[in-house]
Amino acid sequence: MRYGLKVLHQFVRHESEIAGSLVLERSLNRVQLLGRVGQDPVMRQVEGKNPVTIFSLATNEMWRSGENEAHQMGDVSQKTTWHRISVFRPGLRDVAYQYVKKGSRIYVEGKVDYGEYMDKNNVRRQATTIIADNIIFLSDQTKEKA
Repeated sequence: MRYGLKVLHQFVRHESEIAGSLVLERSLNRVQLLGRVGQDPVMRQVEGKNPVTIFSLATNEMWRSGENEAHQMGDVSQKTTWHRISVFRPGLRDVAYQYVKKGSRIYVEGKVDYGEYMDKNNVRRQATTIIADNIIFLSDQTKEKA
């Protein structure tokens, strides 16, 4: 129990109520994704900002539904979720742009970022992006049948 309190104390630091009500806490925004690339990456650069490599990544969820789930009877259902991956780190950004290909199986670590932008019609849109800190290449792109 004492060790748990030490760890908790390392992550949470409270200033005395007498000195003020400032509370400094560490937080965690971490994402791990394993999936297949949906399109070849593009590199974009907005005036006055650093370039960014962007691509999509699909992750799949599968489950079995039906009366006899314990005996693996019933229909198999699948849901695909698409993630927008943005790579800002200079070395990783260039490697991702050069080597990430449509169909590649990759592992991405990063953080979730929520933002807004104006589309072509001047309509405010919301976007959820994964800011990649690390990419691990697990296989070459899938082989297409000739």
